[in-house]
Amino acid sequence: MQIPFTPLVVVLLAVVAQAVFAAGLLWLAPANRLPNRFLALLMLAIALWLLDGFFREANIYGQNANWYFAPIYYSFAFGPLLYFYVRSLVNHDFRLQRRHVWHFGPVLLQAGLYWWLRLQPYSTRLWFWETVHQPYTYRVEFIGTWVSLTVYLGLSLRLLQQYRRWLPDNFSEVSKLRLQWLRVLLVLVGVVSAQWLLEVVLREFFGLYYAYDYSTELLGVVVFLVGVVGLRQADMRAVRFEPELAEQELAALELQPVSTPLAVPTLPLQPDATPAASLVAEAAPETTAIQATATTATAAPVADAAVVARIRQALEQERLYLNPTLTLAELSAHTGLAARLISFTVNNGFGQSFNDLVNGYRVAEVKRRLATPDARRLTLLGIAFESGFNSKTTFNRIFKQFTGTAPRDWNAGVAE
Repeated sequence: MQIPFTPLVVVLLAVVAQAVFAAGLLWLAPANRLPNRFLALLMLAIALWLLDGFFREANIYGQNANWYFAPIYYSFAFGPLLYFYVRSLVNHDFRLQRRHVWHFGPVLLQAGLYWWLRLQPYSTRLWFWETVHQPYTYRVEFIGTWVSLTVYLGLSLRLLQQYRRWLPDNFSEVSKLRLQWLRVLLVLVGVVSAQWLLEVVLREFFGLYYAYDYSTELLGVVVFLVGVVGLRQADMRAVRFEPELAEQELAALELQPVSTPLAVPTLPLQPDATPAASLVAEAAPETTAIQATATTATAAPVADAAVVARIRQALEQERLYLNPTLTLAELSAHTGLAARLISFTVNNGFGQSFNDLVNGYRVAEVKRRLATPDARRLTLLGIAFESGFNSKTTFNRIFKQFTGTAPRDWNAGVAE
């Protein structure tokens, strides 16, 4: 058997080899174990689909017809594996259960068909190709794969969008948890889906096969991107996002009776520190005021002032904001308040997300430190790290968000 090593053949072979190698690394990776295994299976399924493209481009089918119906087709797994990867990545507690098996029913039938055909003599496979596969099952497989991929892509995008809305209310540091690369990956899968639709239209209505087919090449780009970036994904063990539970908790909080807030007690602060509350107000005055009364029965729910005071104490006096990875769950454990009560209070009492509230204190701490003579002892980045930030990029972005000025420009103004 001779293989013409054209550029496309070489690229396809290289991508398949890279996908298999990266899938092995993902399968053995200690962090994000379950999502990484879903991702590894997705890479293998795509790699085998690309192997079919390699066989066609290298004329292996033409040189040996026995390679037809090799059990390398698992395209109905693309969509479910992608969706369950996203679902398990944003929820460390997720486990695959018996009720999820039906998602993989089509690929089990697809795999069963090809493995059965592989065990049949060539005459049976030839008959199946001419009388069943070419007029019927090939169409079902090709169109069905596009439908499955598109549906699960939509579910994945919706889940990712819900997760990105939930994230700022539960984490004070989100730069490594925003899954920006995954968003890019899903958009690229959307491009593959659009190209696949074009191929369906050309095949069904114009009888054009492999004339304008680029889905194989695009899938190669997808699997290459996954292989390069997937292993670099941050540890997501602290993330437990369940959209159904989040919606139930939000509904429960909205149904809580409206109470008139009590007077907020004045908290003792460190004698050498400017009151953090006033600094936060200076950093973001429009977001730190607490609503005093509920004007009507239909007004927005008012947070309990005692809960507001306890959160202020944890942040101002106990300085929990200095923990660079502070989460809503950690604040809940520290204060003894329910996480959903803290979330409700932060949103309705402080008028901010949890992320903005904590970062407001961090920005205020940086500004306080820059105004002291001791500021010369550390670099600007060193002060940021001691104030609760854990990356230069995040610090620059957050500081400018709250002050409208880049940290270096602010520091220059203070020095003058």
